[in-house]
Amino acid sequence: MDIQDVQTWLVQLTNEMSEVLHKLPGSAIVLRYVKSSYQDDPIRSGIELFLLLFALRYLLAPSYSTQKTNNVKLTEQEIDELVEEWTPEPLVAPQTAIEEAENEKRPVISGPTAPKCKLANGRTVTNLASYNYYNFLSNEALKEKAIQTLRTYGVGPCGPPGFYGTQDVHMKTEADIASHLGVPAAIVYAQAFSTISSVIPAFSKRGDIIIVDSGVNFSIKKGVQISRSTVKWFQHNDLEDLERVLKKVLKEQEGKPLTRRFIVTEGLFEDIGDMVDLPGIVELKYRYKFRLILDETWSYGVLGRQGQGITAQQNVDPNSVDMIVGSLAGPLCAGGGFCAGTAEVVEHQRISALAYTYSAALPAMLATTASETITLLQTTNGECITQCRENVKAMWAQLDPRSEWVWCSSAPENPMMLLVLKPEVVSSKKLSLEDQDVLLQDAVDECLANGVLVSKRKGMPRSVAAKDFGFDMQPALKLCVTIGLTKKEIERAGVTIRHAVTKVIKSRKSLG
Repeated sequence: MDIQDVQTWLVQLTNEMSEVLHKLPGSAIVLRYVKSSYQDDPIRSGIELFLLLFALRYLLAPSYSTQKTNNVKLTEQEIDELVEEWTPEPLVAPQTAIEEAENEKRPVISGPTAPKCKLANGRTVTNLASYNYYNFLSNEALKEKAIQTLRTYGVGPCGPPGFYGTQDVHMKTEADIASHLGVPAAIVYAQAFSTISSVIPAFSKRGDIIIVDSGVNFSIKKGVQISRSTVKWFQHNDLEDLERVLKKVLKEQEGKPLTRRFIVTEGLFEDIGDMVDLPGIVELKYRYKFRLILDETWSYGVLGRQGQGITAQQNVDPNSVDMIVGSLAGPLCAGGGFCAGTAEVVEHQRISALAYTYSAALPAMLATTASETITLLQTTNGECITQCRENVKAMWAQLDPRSEWVWCSSAPENPMMLLVLKPEVVSSKKLSLEDQDVLLQDAVDECLANGVLVSKRKGMPRSVAAKDFGFDMQPALKLCVTIGLTKKEIERAGVTIRHAVTKVIKSRKSLG
């Protein structure tokens, strides 16, 4: 059979199939649709043919059961044996010897927290272990206002802010914070710790870049970890190292898709006590086009003439900081936290910040207390702040540089004073971090025996707080100065602390 015969056969076969198709009911309509469809859009005809063939293949494919499993079937006896052998992991790690000793000696306050507080054993001590810097806890007007709010609104809103938890007092508190800072808007969270750890992942996602100071607190490190962003660290409070990291990031990102980039730091560092160089960081932020997230948990309500924070203290426009995060639970003696910035920054968090969206709103009583304490800082023109700084100076005069053994790493304006052993003491006595921790705990006990209640700084170990960078914090005594004590009482407490440290270190000659 030659080619001409094949062509003739194909034409004949096509004609026969066409005659058979035309005999079918409705075939003319189908043929007319196919011809017009192919003429107007041949690609569409091809897609429809593919879908038709796929549907036929799916309908004609053999069925199979989705209930089949390959799990090993165990007898009742085998199950019982496995259950008996299983040992659950403890929810909390066992206490170390130091922690056990601390818990045995831990003092318990009976009654309200005050500059002079009563312990469960009946003793009255000078309290330097509370963040009650301005003695707001003893303010009768604040107590009365809180009671009135409690009777009006109840204990808590019992719902997230985005559902039915937002009340008029929350909106007033947000407006008061924004006005106090001098920014367009603010948002209030129910818990201070979760504020910064929720704000960071609300804006920074996988693939974005975060440049972080190595000395930041644990809540910032958790927020950075949750964000799953690319994290770069720079040496604590070192602007030269920060600029080096910024340049390195820009060089690495050349030719790559644009990502969001942030610098994260603190105003007053919780674990060290010193102050950030905000003007320098803002200048670098603008030069290298980064956004700035500033944690003012410990500087809001403390720095500035009326407690506006580090921006007022260092004469920086607050609007040059993209996100200002702070606490209402420390110096303001209320509860919760906030984030302030532009209206767009605030509104984004109302649907994207986990701690705001999925947590019950701040109790109305605490929101009202925060508003009232902010008003007190403004109406008194910062008199309590000035008085607190005078007491801080009095405490400094008794400890640094008069002490031979410790020095204060905190900024002079910081009422939370952190006392660490001097480098020459650590090197001469060859003290490890554990040795220093034991010595300072003995100093805490000695202070308490002499009527002064102080504490140690609590921090997470490096292995937990920052796996890829950071440094182990040196153990430190923590003193919280308050205006509830007179200057003479502050000086007397400072002398007691200095003598307690001296006595403990001299009695531990075996460490030398």
